Amino acid sequence: MFMPRSLKLKRGPESHQQNPKRSKPTPEDTVSTSPSDLDTVSPSELGTVSTSPSELGTVSTSPFELDTVSPSELGTVSTSPSELGTVSTSPSDLSPPDETVNIETEEEPDQIESDEEEEPVKSFKKNQRWPEPGEPVCVMCGRYGEYICDKTDNDVCSLECKARHLAQMCLGFGEKLFSKNPQEGSKTSDAANTDTESYSYKEDAFISELTEEQVKRVQTELAIVTAGSEVCRPIIEFEHCNFPTALRLNLKKAGYEAPTPVQMQMVPVGLTGRDVIATADTGSGKTVAFLLPVVMHALQSQTASPACPTCLILTPTRELAIQIEQQTKELVMGLPNMRTALLVGGMPLPPQLHRLKQKIKIVIATPGRIIEIVKQKAVRLDDVRAVVVDEADTMLKMGFQQQVLEILEHVPEEHQTLLTSATIPTGTEQLAARLTRDPVSITIGQKNQPCANVRQIVLWVEEPSKKKKLFEILNDSKLYQPPVVVFVDCKLGADLLCEAVQKVMGLNVVAIHSDKTQWERNKIVKGLLEGQFEVVVSTGILGRGLDLVNVKLVVNFDMPANMDEYVHQIGRAGRLGHRGTAITFMNNNSKRLFMDIVNRVKPTGSLLPPQLLNSPHLFEQQRRAKQRSHRGEEDVIGTKSNLIDIIRKHDKRSARK
Repeated sequence: MFMPRSLKLKRGPESHQQNPKRSKPTPEDTVSTSPSDLDTVSPSELGTVSTSPSELGTVSTSPFELDTVSPSELGTVSTSPSELGTVSTSPSDLSPPDETVNIETEEEPDQIESDEEEEPVKSFKKNQRWPEPGEPVCVMCGRYGEYICDKTDNDVCSLECKARHLAQMCLGFGEKLFSKNPQEGSKTSDAANTDTESYSYKEDAFISELTEEQVKRVQTELAIVTAGSEVCRPIIEFEHCNFPTALRLNLKKAGYEAPTPVQMQMVPVGLTGRDVIATADTGSGKTVAFLLPVVMHALQSQTASPACPTCLILTPTRELAIQIEQQTKELVMGLPNMRTALLVGGMPLPPQLHRLKQKIKIVIATPGRIIEIVKQKAVRLDDVRAVVVDEADTMLKMGFQQQVLEILEHVPEEHQTLLTSATIPTGTEQLAARLTRDPVSITIGQKNQPCANVRQIVLWVEEPSKKKKLFEILNDSKLYQPPVVVFVDCKLGADLLCEAVQKVMGLNVVAIHSDKTQWERNKIVKGLLEGQFEVVVSTGILGRGLDLVNVKLVVNFDMPANMDEYVHQIGRAGRLGHRGTAITFMNNNSKRLFMDIVNRVKPTGSLLPPQLLNSPHLFEQQRRAKQRSHRGEEDVIGTKSNLIDIIRKHDKRSARK
């Protein structure tokens, strides 16, 4: 049904009442106490039964057995010494004197302790307490989420809230929860188990019948470029993967009717177990492209033991990790024994440790938090079969690469590696290739280019005039389409600009940055998705991976530090095929990026300001680029013997520059 969070649950004072609430017994559990039976016990036979109060307290009953006794029947049990003679027992049931067992001496102390601490699963939410700070919360009523629903992987407090939750999710399991026929409720899970245990990806007959010319035409029209040996053909529909029925239904329920180009190519490659390095536009569906192989790997795993996940997904930001976990739960809903764990900083650690005790299969984590938990030996990565590094360009840079390498040291060598990002520079791509074995490289569209669905506008604005120009944009009925995301380069700037917009424009505006608590950041992201805010001023934490589907306008108030961040930030305005607009303020403070901006924006047909095109800094950068192309740069040659040494050398070269 569902698992309690811990094998040893702390009892409250009310759990020691003599007559707890219980339901009707099954025929097997019914105790005969008829008057005729009460006379069948002789005093000598009663002498062989140990009936001390201490021994009576050691009798344990499982939570499910406790639900099979009604309060009225509990009243028929007598425990006083004078009434012990009324217990009905046949002579054949009693042990002979030489086989009498002394329960008090044979019972293990640890077993006694665990038995005493077990308590029945709570049937009603009114019997559940309210959560302490940092404890899991029931998704239905807000009480202590003591249990995990096996169908949706969400926290619930009681059987009542589980039934309401399943009914709300339209899973149709509500009437089967209390089915009299125990086999009826298990038909679905048995079918799902049979459907997944024997799964292995085989190319669909429709795909196999395509000629090489037809496959090449499909890849050319969708701008799919692959590199590697024996690359699988792309699928055309999700049905070509022959996923389990529950997974196919979850895909449709989540709105994934047809695969995007990156999903068409990456899903079959990932299902075959090959390592992948994938580059695709922002909002192109990379998350589902790596989640589907991960989910199938987890389903096939038979070694799901506590604190030993099968799949590990690493992300650079907490918000992105939360979003990926939500998408994962959408895909695994109704699948057997599928549980996820979110391990991120800024949130209480105890609930995350509790979660790891429930045979978790998929862990979504930020590097710092999972390293902390690994050091506490609260999680082991010995059984990990697949590792996903999302936003690989950021994860393999100076800030995260050492942490990623430290995590990979705990992962078995025989594992699948999936690296995805909208931008993977040449230097990072070389490092990524060393983390993989015989990888398949997948590129959708032009590599490291902005999303084609985003209209780019570059304005020359000096620093003192930036706020005035922003106010003009927010007053322009053609450009202003709330909610608007405004990116700045520092936390103080975000707070000050938020205050100015609120004071001058009178809009509902909020600032988000790393100094906010994780609870505040989650609330702001949720409010942004629900349209509660007209303007959100953000540092780079909203710039990567988040599906802000209702955002149509992005303003780069401060030019990003590099072109990769520029591509990611303007990509917040063109999610899931929607059109969007990105306006960027530029001046001489960003002069080192002049040539990159021209190379990225000019091919799209967007007009560039004359101050940029006529800048002497641009001419000088173009002249140096020509000299380098004629002279050629020496390639960095490294050995494959020691990956960490290679990366450290790479870091030292970067530091000298």
